[in-house]
Amino acid sequence: MKIAVDAMGGDNGPPAAVGGAYQAAAAGTSILLVGHVPRIREELERLGGDRERIEIVPAEEVVDMDEPAITPIRRKPRSSIRVCAELVREGRAQALVSAGNTGAAMITAKMVVGTVPGVDRPALATVLPTARGRSVLLDVGANVDSKPHHLRQFAVMGHFYAQEVLHKEDPRVGLLSIGEEEIKGTDLTREVFKVLKTTGLNFVGNVEGGDVFGGNVDVVVCDGFVGNVVIKGAEALGEMLAGLLREEMQRTLRSRFAARLARPAFGAFQRRIDYAEYGAAPLLGIQGGCFIAHGRANAKAVASSIRRAVEFCAADLHHKIRDKIAELHMQEERLLGHPDSEEIKT
Repeated sequence: MKIAVDAMGGDNGPPAAVGGAYQAAAAGTSILLVGHVPRIREELERLGGDRERIEIVPAEEVVDMDEPAITPIRRKPRSSIRVCAELVREGRAQALVSAGNTGAAMITAKMVVGTVPGVDRPALATVLPTARGRSVLLDVGANVDSKPHHLRQFAVMGHFYAQEVLHKEDPRVGLLSIGEEEIKGTDLTREVFKVLKTTGLNFVGNVEGGDVFGGNVDVVVCDGFVGNVVIKGAEALGEMLAGLLREEMQRTLRSRFAARLARPAFGAFQRRIDYAEYGAAPLLGIQGGCFIAHGRANAKAVASSIRRAVEFCAADLHHKIRDKIAELHMQEERLLGHPDSEEIKT
C-alpha cells in the first residue's frame, strides 16, 4: 500500500507535508512524496536524510490557496495535487493526502480519479470529538446544494466510514434538522427523512445541533452548506474557549499555581479536541482514498491524515460503498414496477 502526499500544499508547505510523511514512513507506511524535488530533498536532509519507504515524484507546478478550484484541470496539469490524483488513478498509490487548496483537491479527485459507480456527488466528511467518543459529520463543504438522493448516498458512505474506521458495529445515523419530529425542518430535510427510512441503515431520525457533539449518534448527515457552517463555528468556538481559559489561568498568582497543578488534565483535554489527532477529512465516494487536511496542518496532522488513509484503504471502503449504493439502486428499480407503492411516492 502506498499513499501519495502533496508535498507542496497547505499554509506550512513542504516542512509540514514532508515532516508528516517522514513520521508515517518511520511507522511503516510507503509514501510517494509529490512536488518540487529540490525542496523535498532539502526537507528530508533536515530531518535526517532519505527514508527507505519514501519515493519522490516530481511535480513542477503548485496550486496556490487562492486560485480557482479548476486550476489543476485547466491551467496546471503538472501541479502536485493533479499528479497525486493521477498516481491514484493509475494504481501506483491507493490514496492521496493534501493540505492544499480544498476546492482544487475535490475537483481533481472527482475528475481525475473518478467517482464510485452510483455516487453522483462525493461528500467531504469529518470526524468530530463528542462526549461519548467520536462521530462522523458529512457533508461539510463539497456540495452546497443537494437533493434527497444525494443525502441518502452521504448516509451510506458515512455509515461505512463509522463502521470500518471508528469501529462502530451498527452506526446510528441521524439527519441534522431543527427538531426531532419528522415534520420539522426544510422541504429538503423532510423529504430526506422519508428516504433514509428505506435504506436499511440504523436511521434514528432527526437530530439537533446539540446532538452533533453530544454523542447520541455516530453519523450526522446534512448538506455541505450546513455542515461547513457547523465545523467552522465549532472550530472558532474551540479556539475562543481555549484562549479565554489561558487568559484566566494567567490572571493571578493563585490561578497560575492552579494551572501548573492542572497541566496534565489540560494536556489530555487538548489532545481530545486537537484536529491534528484526527487527521484529514476523507472525500467519500471516490475510486480510492482522498484525504483533505486543514490548511494549517502541521507535521503531526499530516502523519495522522496518512494513518487515516491507510485505515480507509485497508478496509476497502470504496468497494463497500459501491456495493451498498448498487443495492439501493436495485431497490429503486424494483419499486418502479409498483407505482402504487408508498415508498416510491416519497
